Amino acid sequence: MKNDLQEHLIDLVYEAAVVPEFWPKVLHRVSDIAGARGVILLTADPKDVRWVASPDIVDDMTAYAEGNWHQHNGRLPRLLAAKHAGFLREIDLFTPEEIPQDYQIREFFRPRGLGWGAGTAIPVPSGDFLVYSVEREFHLGPIEDDALTQLDALRPHLARAALLSARLGLERARAATESLALLGLPAAVLRRGGKLMTANALFERLMPEVMQDRTERLTLSAATADPLFAQALSALHSGLVSLDVRSVPIPAEDDRPPMIVHLVPIHGAARDIFADAAAIVMVTPVVPSVVPTAEVLQGLFDLTPAEARVARGIGEGQTVETIAGAFGTSRETVRNQLKAVLAKTGLRRQVELAGLLAGVKLPTQSAPK
Repeated sequence: MKNDLQEHLIDLVYEAAVVPEFWPKVLHRVSDIAGARGVILLTADPKDVRWVASPDIVDDMTAYAEGNWHQHNGRLPRLLAAKHAGFLREIDLFTPEEIPQDYQIREFFRPRGLGWGAGTAIPVPSGDFLVYSVEREFHLGPIEDDALTQLDALRPHLARAALLSARLGLERARAATESLALLGLPAAVLRRGGKLMTANALFERLMPEVMQDRTERLTLSAATADPLFAQALSALHSGLVSLDVRSVPIPAEDDRPPMIVHLVPIHGAARDIFADAAAIVMVTPVVPSVVPTAEVLQGLFDLTPAEARVARGIGEGQTVETIAGAFGTSRETVRNQLKAVLAKTGLRRQVELAGLLAGVKLPTQSAPK
């Protein structure tokens, strides 16, 4: 029979399933069962480790992630291979001789005062595994059988909560794209690395003429636009993009007007664990014959205020000299700002920028070499 404390913890587990921000508190309570320093919930994909942890082990896990120690994880392959519906310790996965020789245990955990732990893997709908990793201080010795029994009793609830969070994360992503569809915007949600996760009907209509859902990532069909899109995805994956929106112009083709693709980062560590959602992609057409205001240009292409004013001037047909005179600056300064605008919009010439902003068809270009 479960005691009141166990019942309360199970209640917290299911609350966290619906409110991801509760996971650190839940993981802290789970760590108390094993007398551990902390518990981490992380993805098993060595190419894309995402995690949330109890407060007392966040610093250790940050160092683990920043040092790419997951590449030396000798425990995880054995844990996954065991296919055990419960928690397993080092003493269950290694021989006594192997434990001190494991590179990760020897070089990372023990120097940090850790070195004994237990883990369990939960398959989720994305095809990945979520791993609950209990990390205990080395001087306390291996996790006792009684504590392991309590962890195993809690595991079904932890598994169901993880699955529920994963499903809710996917539903949130779908809801976001459908909400944008109500505004008439084609939109999709991308996983880390740029793979398509879900898209609304308006976005799907752009495939494959404008977008292509390839195995490695979503690509732009325009040869001149896709390198910029790939660069934005790479920056997002590397953590170089914070709250910024990256915008990529797509030239007009046949009867289709020019378009702008916006890559909007999604934030929230615990939610990202389950949804695997990295960014929302939105597509907006450039309205013919209407030059956007400087404020709109600034948002569309991540321009500085000065660059946005120069871009608007070019869109209105002004010369560099005219723009310089209007703002009381030198022609050289305006030329430098224009170069920055061309770089951010992925264009090569001033006439192409003017054409894009005026909504006219841009000349066909070959991909940059």
